[in-house]
Amino acid sequence: MKWLKRIGIAFGVIVLILAAVPFLISLNDYIPQIEREASARLGEPVRIASIRAAGLPLPHVTVSGIAVGKTEDIKVGKVTVSPDLWSLLGPTRVIRAIEIEGLVLTQKALDKIPAWTRTEAKSGAPGQPPAVRVERIKLEDAVLKLEKATFGPLEAHVRLSASGDPEEASILTRDGKLKAVIKPDKASYRIEASARQWKLPLGPAILFDELDVKGVATLRDANLSVVRARLYGGAIDGKANVGWQKGLQLRGNAHVSQVEIRSLLQALGKPQNMSGRLNAKPLFSASAPNAGQLVNGLKLETPFNVQNGVLHGLDIGKAATSLISKEGGKGGETRFDELSGHLSMDRGTRRLTQLSIASGSLSATGNVTISPKDELSGRVNANVKAAQLASATVPLNVSGTVQSPLLLPTGATMAGAAAGTAILGPGVGTSVGTAIGSGISRIFGGSDDGKK
Repeated sequence: MKWLKRIGIAFGVIVLILAAVPFLISLNDYIPQIEREASARLGEPVRIASIRAAGLPLPHVTVSGIAVGKTEDIKVGKVTVSPDLWSLLGPTRVIRAIEIEGLVLTQKALDKIPAWTRTEAKSGAPGQPPAVRVERIKLEDAVLKLEKATFGPLEAHVRLSASGDPEEASILTRDGKLKAVIKPDKASYRIEASARQWKLPLGPAILFDELDVKGVATLRDANLSVVRARLYGGAIDGKANVGWQKGLQLRGNAHVSQVEIRSLLQALGKPQNMSGRLNAKPLFSASAPNAGQLVNGLKLETPFNVQNGVLHGLDIGKAATSLISKEGGKGGETRFDELSGHLSMDRGTRRLTQLSIASGSLSATGNVTISPKDELSGRVNANVKAAQLASATVPLNVSGTVQSPLLLPTGATMAGAAAGTAILGPGVGTSVGTAIGSGISRIFGGSDDGKK
């Protein structure tokens, strides 16, 4: 058993030597040289707090307190590099693993990454083996600080081939709500992502019960052939293409089914003045310098219908029957079986055309425009089956704002109703006068978007 004892003593000596490496070898003297070379490659100042070597559990080097950029657009708490010691004797040094902890990337850094990668690609000589080859990269507690939001913390794993190309990359948020896998496929990358109870980190605060995305990406764009979501009691199925060569470009289509519109309006930051189940088939596109401005450049076309809903804060029937009231249907609500039409949206301006509302004794048609400041204009023709108006159609001018809409009868309608009441008395006279006034209004009142 002496040989076993000797092996144990030898192993203990080796462990002690490896443990003493950080105290015997100082690497901080190399920091100025490393900072200069890194700064020259990136074109940005690079600062490093400390470098140390260790032998346990495997030989590795740890670089701490890294900052890149004058305003520290990139910050890294710690980078641990574990080399293959035998490869140091060959032409290609092999790094078994690089572990990055506490990475913080700002929007400015993300915008600069394409230029940095082009610089790196030009530095290697074609046909020559790489000076350094990395087998695996791991990120922990990484955070993306975008212009108006923060994404993370998350962790990522990247496995690289013998040629240095990524074989597979996976991303997982710390809370486990979002995960994504990226695999190379010839000159492109296959993407699969899924999320549960996840909220968008940028743009509208839409909460997805479930979200599944599949597609193919290149260095120029991403073609998402499957975008499937469940949210607010309904579902969305669609396709989208995103490009980023010059700014950001977006286009696609979707099928929206039975989504509760009031919850969706709340997530979009809009007044929740309508409830009901939304069905739509939007075609959309957008172009903007960056992601933060993409929503402002959105263009959209879609037919739509909302079932079994309520218009909150507006009583169309009251506006059509109370002709002398100046309240314009304010307050109250309008219940409907179905509200349908066509929505056109261009840079914040929304045009609702071919509007049709049906509900029991009330029916209405019209066209309404909503400005980027949520100001209303247009015309609604309301038909209410009431004793005092019989079946007369009452043209109503639309004004006010989305939060405080106003519906008032046209001047001709009010004059006709007043004249009919004076000649024939209330009831029949009002109804006949309203019908005559409404007819005059339609003849001389221009389009439904006008106000006469």
